[in-house]
Amino acid sequence: MPKPPMTIRMIKDVLRLKHESGLSHASIAAALQVSKGVVSKYVSLAAEAGLAWDQLRDLDEAAIAARLLPSARNSAYVPPDYARIHQDLRRKGVTLTLLWQEYVDAHPGGKTYRHTQFCERYHAWAKSLKRSMRQTHKAGEKLFVDYAGPTIAVSDGGRAHVFVAALGASSFTFACATPRETMVDWIGSMVRALAYIGGTPE
Repeated sequence: MPKPPMTIRMIKDVLRLKHESGLSHASIAAALQVSKGVVSKYVSLAAEAGLAWDQLRDLDEAAIAARLLPSARNSAYVPPDYARIHQDLRRKGVTLTLLWQEYVDAHPGGKTYRHTQFCERYHAWAKSLKRSMRQTHKAGEKLFVDYAGPTIAVSDGGRAHVFVAALGASSFTFACATPRETMVDWIGSMVRALAYIGGTPE
């Protein structure tokens, strides 16, 4: 287990690379040779404490430890996995309320956050990600594909799934409906999208 000074230096490096350099969690993890989970942990730790990088930048390691670590060590609450929550919210039909219930159910007898606290803490964590969510796309470089939104009703009483392909750095978008979301449906939709676009991305 690392000594506290090493832990504080790591927290400060993570926050510096995130807020001053604007790096993504993956880039920070690669630069510091740690996991993305460790990066998310330190970012959320500062967010939960309500401390911005401007407040932490000029503090020494002892002062940062006094501001951040005691609350983290002494908290009796089971910490939510904010990175997993953030990913799960991208799934269709998933809400913070459902994820909060899963969090409570996963820790029977544990001290878990109430719904309001859970949501507020997640939003504080998610807000800290926005500064690094910058991407530059060249025209024709990438094609973004996914099944998007809820299913739609069709005349035979069934439901259709909506496949969407968007060409980066443009408003050129292709969409089609498939009966399911199997590999066959996915490949067929990709072929149709590329034929519609008239080529493949770089």
